[in-house]
Amino acid sequence: MNWDGADPEWCAERRRQSALAKRFGRVRVIDQPPTTGRLYLLENARRNSAVGETIYNLDRARAERLALPEEDFWIFDSRLVALLDFDDADDLVSVELIREPAAVLRYAVARDAATHYAIPYREYARRLSAGD
Repeated sequence: MNWDGADPEWCAERRRQSALAKRFGRVRVIDQPPTTGRLYLLENARRNSAVGETIYNLDRARAERLALPEEDFWIFDSRLVALLDFDDADDLVSVELIREPAAVLRYAVARDAATHYAIPYREYARRLSAGD
């Protein structure tokens, strides 16, 4: 897939924010074998990382062994968690904003654990294409 020219405004904004030393990162939990949707996101990670985002991948079995939360969430400025709720068709249904410091801290700990055990997307993609 060719991502050149895709979402130029989004890419330009990520570059500007990264130049200001702002960090953007994510850990994607991936089933084995990866779904078509996860393979698409893995390919998309090439473009995202080129504009300043750090992307990791973590196998679902390992995430379960680590007892990581199953929720999909974003953390903003270590003060706000956006807890995403998806339906069975994987459509976003709602977003709950969490500002309570202890709750935000729990999500930050989960993020840090996931990042620690995850694999950078390039390495993950290499292993996947090699059949590891």
